[in-house]
Amino acid sequence: MAFKYRSLIKKEVGTSLSEINVTPLVDVMLVLLIIFMVTAPMLQTGIGVNLPQAETQTSPAEEGLTLTITKDRYIHLNDTVINQFLLEQKLKEYFYGQEKKVVFLRADKELPYGFVIQVLDIIKRAGVEVVGLVIEPIKEQNRSSR
Repeated sequence: MAFKYRSLIKKEVGTSLSEINVTPLVDVMLVLLIIFMVTAPMLQTGIGVNLPQAETQTSPAEEGLTLTITKDRYIHLNDTVINQFLLEQKLKEYFYGQEKKVVFLRADKELPYGFVIQVLDIIKRAGVEVVGLVIEPIKEQNRSSR
């Protein structure tokens, strides 16, 4: 009888929580989702450039470096402004050790042709093999007015 008495007196001291409360985790994740949804369109705006229009539309098949020239003759290497005289050096540094050297050039349509050619010459001197010119496709309403 003493054996039964002892087992009745013994109580469980440490109970473990078998379920995790996920409500705070879900709340945090929803707040992060809302923040990313609001800020994502702002990150994609880029640099404002009026690209020339053309009927043919091609999409770049390869990944490359985007070089943008604004109508004020500012040269942007991705998102940083680069001096024209340092462009060749920066391109060489960027493509050092890479097999494929591809640059996509976005130039404003109001830029003088000579300035675009100067920048193309700098790109070629830096050892870039492929240069793609980025254009804007003609919208349907502009095609019908021709």
